[in-house]
Amino acid sequence: MVLRGPPAERTPAELLTFGVVNLDKPPGPSSHQVSGWLRDAVAETLADRGANATIDRAAHAGTLDPKVTGCLPIMLGDATRLAPVFLEGGKEYVAVLECHAPVPADAESVVAEFEGPIYQKPPRKSAVSRRLRVREIYDLEVLETDERRLLLRIRCESGTYVRKLCHDLGLALGTGGHMGHLRRTATDPFDDRSLHSAHDFLDALAFWLEDDDPEPLYDVVAPAERILEGIPRVVIAPSAAREVAEGAPVYAPGVLEVDDGADRGSLVACYTPDSAAVCLGELVGDSDADSGVVVDLERVLV
Repeated sequence: MVLRGPPAERTPAELLTFGVVNLDKPPGPSSHQVSGWLRDAVAETLADRGANATIDRAAHAGTLDPKVTGCLPIMLGDATRLAPVFLEGGKEYVAVLECHAPVPADAESVVAEFEGPIYQKPPRKSAVSRRLRVREIYDLEVLETDERRLLLRIRCESGTYVRKLCHDLGLALGTGGHMGHLRRTATDPFDDRSLHSAHDFLDALAFWLEDDDPEPLYDVVAPAERILEGIPRVVIAPSAAREVAEGAPVYAPGVLEVDDGADRGSLVACYTPDSAAVCLGELVGDSDADSGVVVDLERVLV
């Protein structure tokens, strides 16, 4: 079993089959369409290069409606196995709340009341069950006010419906209201400081294909390990990594190091000593023990 090498030393083909693009989604296409376009462009480029690799899948982190723009990480190839990580992190949005009457003087204090846990029922058009559920609003800030508009920054738990939040804010303000423009500015661990457009991505593929210049590709596509930033790390021996590739859990003798922030029961990411991701799993045992399972597997990445 050949393990992946260090993230910084991967070839363009290796990067494109286990990588992530922090895409600035344009208005118009659906998130699913955008993912499909990038997947097909990569597959075609790899074929044209004669690479001994291809991809048949790509996935996005957190659906954005067609009109919504902003941070939409796209996982390429085997990086799609890391999709559950995005359920652990938060989201940030900038939204326009269109009020149906002049904004009241106490708008900021009313908005502040929505910080914390809130009840939401998914909208009728959603793909999930319409059961009442709780979502956390970590931070809700009024950035600007106009006669009938509020510009909001919303930091919230994954799965929060901002359109429904805006509707409820309008009711609380006494004006009624609906969501206007919406832009996602962060999907942990990605934010809008490192966004790339679809044109950037296609240009980078073209530079590699036509000019044999991979540098733009290395600027646009990050190794899939970038997704795991913020997840506690467990470093395991190469021999243990090979056993994981065959479906075995991580046993105590194979554990070299565990982050201090890793608690029993928490999601952890296992790496080889050269920082190549091996698996996602649940920390279930003591790394200092002489025997026994330390990490139960959830997703194998090799």
